Amino acid sequence: MATRWRRSLQLRVVVSTLVLSTVVVLVLGLVLLSQITDRLLESKITAATDEIERARSTVQSELAGADESFNLLSRLNLARARLSNPTVSASDSTGGSAGAFDSVLIVPGDGLRADLPSGPVQDVPADLREYVQRGQLTYQYTTVSRAGAGTVPALVVGTTAASDVRNLELYLVFPLGGEQQTVGLLRGILGLGGAVLLLLLAAIAGIVSRAVVLPVRAAVVVAERFADGHLDDRMAVRGEDDVARLGEAFNDMAESLAEQIAQLEEFGTLQRRFTSDVSHELRTPLTTVRMAADLLYAGREDMDAARSRSAELLVAELDRFESLLADLLEISRHDAGMAELADEPIDVSSCVRSALATVGHLAEATSTEVVLDLPEQPVVAEIDARRVERVLRNLLANAMDHGEHHPVLLRVRASDDAVAVLVVDSGVGLKPGEAELVFHRFWRADPSRVRRSGGTGLGLSISLEDAHLHGGWLQAWGEPGRGARFLLTLPLVQGAALTHSPLALVPTGRGQGAGDLPAGADVARSVLVVPS
Repeated sequence: MATRWRRSLQLRVVVSTLVLSTVVVLVLGLVLLSQITDRLLESKITAATDEIERARSTVQSELAGADESFNLLSRLNLARARLSNPTVSASDSTGGSAGAFDSVLIVPGDGLRADLPSGPVQDVPADLREYVQRGQLTYQYTTVSRAGAGTVPALVVGTTAASDVRNLELYLVFPLGGEQQTVGLLRGILGLGGAVLLLLLAAIAGIVSRAVVLPVRAAVVVAERFADGHLDDRMAVRGEDDVARLGEAFNDMAESLAEQIAQLEEFGTLQRRFTSDVSHELRTPLTTVRMAADLLYAGREDMDAARSRSAELLVAELDRFESLLADLLEISRHDAGMAELADEPIDVSSCVRSALATVGHLAEATSTEVVLDLPEQPVVAEIDARRVERVLRNLLANAMDHGEHHPVLLRVRASDDAVAVLVVDSGVGLKPGEAELVFHRFWRADPSRVRRSGGTGLGLSISLEDAHLHGGWLQAWGEPGRGARFLLTLPLVQGAALTHSPLALVPTGRGQGAGDLPAGADVARSVLVVPS
């Protein structure tokens, strides 16, 4: 559900509209219900006030005309019966507007005599009597018990009735059951209407958002297919509205991109063909020059010092030129997708030793010690030995060139599904951002530095392509003054997906040098190669 919420614009629009509409409908419903309830109660209070005025006149007339032979309680009961007689209310042109009520007459007692009540005196709140005894006409909401109805809300209105009975209190109790039912009915109508309104708003939001989202979804599908290489796909444009203009703009953009991609592909093809053709065409004159140079080099002993040195430089530069041509051909094969992997099960340690033997002369020239940290057991992996040797040779030569005569570490570790080779030097290191640039073609960190290996500037680029051809990784890390680390990770079985490397690229001990030369138990199985 969370994924659908994040990925569906229509769902978010509909839910957001529904939530906001619910809040608005709820607030409006509460305000409307409160206003209606207040108006009902106000009209009830007005009618009850008018009713108690009439009731007070009736009580006064009844008590004044009552037979004085009756005791006080009997006179009160007669007056109360007069108030409860429906014919009286019917005969009054304004009577009965407050609805049904019950009356209570109370004659307060003194210290020697208790109150003399007539009617359900328990329905009259005590604090209401305090206000009435001060001569005020007042009212109060309370709850009363009625047979068959239980506890119901009620409005109690009280006042004093001036008569020959001193301090007579008159109360009218108006049950609010009818008003409560009316408010309940209104609440149900508002709730039902609000629910229907919310459903209609949700449906409207869904229809409106769908009209906007459908073209966006169509654009997403076309864009995904365009990214997959279907450069001829376009959006269907209907109408002249904003969505149609979006489709037209998208199609124009796709058309422009398709043209530029086609141009770039054509240019890349021509460039790769040019590189390959030039590399091949240069081999014939290079062979002739090589034969002449070898002839001069063989007779250098009969030449003077200047010519002898020139012959040596010519042969050295021809060696470098041949390496450059070989690297260019290799790069062109990778670019053209023609590079093939001749993998076979082989011990990685043998590739390491073969690569080290190839660059042994460089270790002697730079007075660099190479420390091998190899596993005790063979690590057999399905690899192309020639390509892996070339990668390790490039990494070792690069470490010796920039290691500042410090020892170079080459460590091999394996897990259940991968093998990793780590080459570490303790030289000048890499500046921030250079770890990605080292694999760019012909990139050099410091062009003024002397390269003892005579590299072509394509070694690390070819190494990265060889790692990718194996389905592996080639990563770099370095800091100024802490040296550089290159980590080659390959799957043990071709076609298997890599999830982790058996070795860490970044050193964990910040206080140690980047060399991480093996110590303790590791020294026992390490081979130290010291230049002669």
